[in-house]
Amino acid sequence: IAGYSYSWFLLSFFALIPTLRAHITEYDEYWKARELEAIENLNKAYHPNPEEVVQHYNDHFFRTMLEYNSTRRALKGKKKGPCEITNPIDSCWRCDPNWVKNRKRLANCAPGFARGTTGGKDGKFYVVTDPSDDIANPKPGTLRHAVTQLRPLWITFKKSMIIKLKQELIVTSDKTIDARGANVHICYGAGITVQFARNVIIHGLHIHHIKPATGGIIRDAENHIGLRSASDGDAISLFGATNIWLDHLSLYDSFDGLIDVIQGSTAITISNCHFTDHNEVLLFGASDTYVADEKMQITVALNRFGKGLVDRMPRCRLGFFHVVNNDYTHWFMYAIGGSSHPTIISQGNRYIASSVYVTKQVTSRGYLSPEQWKEWNWVSQ
Repeated sequence: IAGYSYSWFLLSFFALIPTLRAHITEYDEYWKARELEAIENLNKAYHPNPEEVVQHYNDHFFRTMLEYNSTRRALKGKKKGPCEITNPIDSCWRCDPNWVKNRKRLANCAPGFARGTTGGKDGKFYVVTDPSDDIANPKPGTLRHAVTQLRPLWITFKKSMIIKLKQELIVTSDKTIDARGANVHICYGAGITVQFARNVIIHGLHIHHIKPATGGIIRDAENHIGLRSASDGDAISLFGATNIWLDHLSLYDSFDGLIDVIQGSTAITISNCHFTDHNEVLLFGASDTYVADEKMQITVALNRFGKGLVDRMPRCRLGFFHVVNNDYTHWFMYAIGGSSHPTIISQGNRYIASSVYVTKQVTSRGYLSPEQWKEWNWVSQ
């Protein structure tokens, strides 16, 4: 067993080298060190018993809803009552009347495979006051300046704002981007990239109309600047990223994908998000032959897949995926798809297809024959 594990690690390591350098044109000592850290983080974050994570989420959901139903019965007939919790994820912070003063309570709430993700909980608050964007020398008070600091930070926004990113926003480890209390839109420019980083929470942003960017000299840390190639136009890209929680995001209309999770990423949860008006929504794994993604583990929970979506909600490869308590409405092609023997546990989802016959497909295995996919572990409950 030990020899097998060591061989698997070496195979994964060498498979990672040519692909995890995506968008990095100048691959220097800084990025080499980050890559090695990412490989180590992948192995640390991988859960050897993913069914245990599924059961933990389901048990928490059951307890929360049981408590909610008991409260509803007690309040029946009353015009006003206490804050009602209908969401097992939000139950740990939303009904706190002093949540603004207790923002970091959110760090205790990450469900599913991202459980334990704390973001910038151990750091100071950083308030974004300026929506401008300087890609090489970001000004203090801007979002790019905040996310490139090499220390834990809890990032908030002084006011509502529209941020047009000139190039991809590269987020370093141990950050929380917390847009609660403001109306913050990242739009009409580049998107967000988390590459070779861990322990990140992104909450409450509106991300839309994202475009490809040409690349160039971009600040990717307070002590490093480097040359990057063109970005794809994804709203959010996770490359070699671990312990990432994406929550309460509104995403639509990007050039490429809304959320891509690829190339050695794991311990991810996407929850409470609203997706609309897009073609390829969620891509989990970019290659059928990329063996490191066998350790990819993602929870997709309590999201609303709304109008104008085509497919990939999500589209999975190789790893283990818990798709639970989501709402799907009138997609154009299919809802959940996969290839290369992923494990998909689909539980408690609601599917409302349109009246058009060709748009009623819930699952897709591409053009593979039943003989090819009959051994895959896909469960629907």
